[in-house]
Amino acid sequence: MNPAAKKWLRRGGIFLLGLAVVLSAVMGAGLYLAERRMNRKLDIAVRAVPLRELTDTAAIARGQYLYASRGCVDCHGAGGGGRSFIDDPNGMRVAGPHIGAGAGSVTARYQAADWVRAIRHGVDPSGRPLLIMPSEDYNRFTDEDLGALVAYIRSMPPTEGGAAVMKLPVPVRALYGFGMIQDAAAKIDHGVPPPQPVANAVTREHGAYVANMCLGCHGPALAGGRIPGGPPDWPPASRLAPGDGSVMARYPDAESLTRMFRSGRRPDGSAVRVMPFESLGAISDTDIQALHLYLRSLATGIKPVPARG
Repeated sequence: MNPAAKKWLRRGGIFLLGLAVVLSAVMGAGLYLAERRMNRKLDIAVRAVPLRELTDTAAIARGQYLYASRGCVDCHGAGGGGRSFIDDPNGMRVAGPHIGAGAGSVTARYQAADWVRAIRHGVDPSGRPLLIMPSEDYNRFTDEDLGALVAYIRSMPPTEGGAAVMKLPVPVRALYGFGMIQDAAAKIDHGVPPPQPVANAVTREHGAYVANMCLGCHGPALAGGRIPGGPPDWPPASRLAPGDGSVMARYPDAESLTRMFRSGRRPDGSAVRVMPFESLGAISDTDIQALHLYLRSLATGIKPVPARG
């Protein structure tokens, strides 16, 4: 090898070594910041929603429907004992904790305010953020629905379970540390009061209320894009709002959207990935029809109801 080649080879090695040192330092800083963010304390004043009596059969029935249809079952399991919902070969593993009755439940000592803090604000009783709790989807629950959901969870038969599992690859943790991935508590405007109830009917207002369950994946303006914190092989969430690339053109009527929710397939027969069809399949026809009415109404120039945070 001639001297010039050796010189450039030496310089290339020094450059690569320097780059590795810089990347290592950046990654280390990201992990340090992630640890700080995970353990930060949030002083959020909450107004407790009165706990319903376990004899309130109407509230428990409503809570059972919300638990089954709004994503709770996907993370916590049908019996509330917890469930693994991401097990990626690249090193990401995430499981929801046991929240029902029985040994190992993380809610065993919850007071009324703790339920509100966790569900509506994404914060545990000690004030730390609940990193895998998509509270941006539940922040706009009415007091009545939040109370009904809690009543159902408290009425569950005892089962076994344990704490949450959150094994995140180093790059994901670093991105979280630098604020490029936000937890729910950082997205929510915690000072906004809960909404007033709307009639359970096929109306735009009720559809906007149902659409709150879409915010965590499809974004505060329902514009879609990469799902924050998801595995790298997850496809981006679809655009539901009007504009280039909106998927709502595929669903000209509520029946077409209903078929997709029930089957997990688009009108052309192709499978939809990632969406929580165990929950979506449990949504009532009224909720789907109202949601469709709301999403289609956005194309008329009416802006989406914004996420509260």
